[in-house]
Amino acid sequence: MQIEPTLVTASKDLEVLKELRSREPLFHRTEFAKERRDFEDMIEHDFWEVGASGRRYSREYVLDQLEERHSKPHDDEWETRDFHCLEVAPDNYLLTYTLLQGDRMTRRATLWRRVENQWKIVYHQGTIVEVD
Repeated sequence: MQIEPTLVTASKDLEVLKELRSREPLFHRTEFAKERRDFEDMIEHDFWEVGASGRRYSREYVLDQLEERHSKPHDDEWETRDFHCLEVAPDNYLLTYTLLQGDRMTRRATLWRRVENQWKIVYHQGTIVEVD
């Protein structure tokens, strides 16, 4: 029995996958956002997140954390893989992927919305993968 799903992005969504993949991990890509106002522009007003801990975080809390993180130089080594994109409603896409940060592996899910040719983040979740 196959436990893992076979995730294949529909051919009509491959260009969207390419665009969104270049933006993930969303809060680590400094070419898209470095300062609070940059993040504010890319995060919808009703955004919220479920962190790897299972805690829910508000938009304001996430913005405060990002402002703090990006206010000083820091090492940020990561690797992404296993991207999949699914259109869940017109101009709304679920992007899933795996994020490796040292020994930590998380599965990530971001709901993206295209608004007037700009990508906005609606929701984000990270789940720690327990490796046997």
